[in-house]
Amino acid sequence: MKLVNAELFKLRTTSIWWIMGLVLLPLYAASVLANWAQYANTSPDDAAGTDQAEQVRAALEPINVATSMYTSGQYFGILILLLLSAIIVTSEFFHLTATTTFLVTPKREAVILAKFGAAVVVGVLLWLLTTVINLIVVPPIMSNLDLGSQLGEGAVWRAIGLNLLAFVLWAVLGVGLGVLIRSQLAATLILGITYVVGTAAVGLIFFLLTRYVADWFDKLQVLFPPNASQLMISGTDLPGNPPRWVGAAVLIGYAIVTGVIGTMITKRRDIS
Repeated sequence: MKLVNAELFKLRTTSIWWIMGLVLLPLYAASVLANWAQYANTSPDDAAGTDQAEQVRAALEPINVATSMYTSGQYFGILILLLLSAIIVTSEFFHLTATTTFLVTPKREAVILAKFGAAVVVGVLLWLLTTVINLIVVPPIMSNLDLGSQLGEGAVWRAIGLNLLAFVLWAVLGVGLGVLIRSQLAATLILGITYVVGTAAVGLIFFLLTRYVADWFDKLQVLFPPNASQLMISGTDLPGNPPRWVGAAVLIGYAIVTGVIGTMITKRRDIS
């Protein structure tokens, strides 16, 4: 715990955390407003095909609208968490403190585990922040949509809990990727661009594969981590989508692989 506290101290005594916070707040507000506008202006008649119309009808069910609204901000919250988690590692090399850190604590796996722990704490705090705000602002939005708050539904709280799991797993993933990309600038750019641009690119690629090659390609989108996160927090299994547990399994797999690889690399890496 002393090592975890030390990692959190390093993070909170730099300006990066509040800069990321200032970036997150408008992005979070934009996501809430975008979700609200989407559900207020969408109907199954807007879909261009029978299968798509079925998916839209399912997505517009009150419970699915509620789970989406109460987990608003996940996309951008996880982006900020991913960058902060990577910075927990890359800042050691950016500020040339890695040698001192590992001299003070020669057992390197303890240091990397502390970084995982610190990233998880940050992830929980970000989840808590967005969830508390959602619980305040979403009920009036649900009333505006004539759907009721839906807070009495177990599926809503399950989605909120799975959203917490997503934040925890992305924190581990961020630290593991930070180990692989030692440069702080490179890690920030690569992870940020991959997360944002990659999501759109993957969606386009799988749309084309599904349309022109085979329908089953559409289900493989869940292998991309941001899509797995979105699948996890859906209120019910939507037509044409894999079960929600598949999204959780994909994220857990990525977190385990990057966590193990990150720990092994840190133990063997020359930090002089």
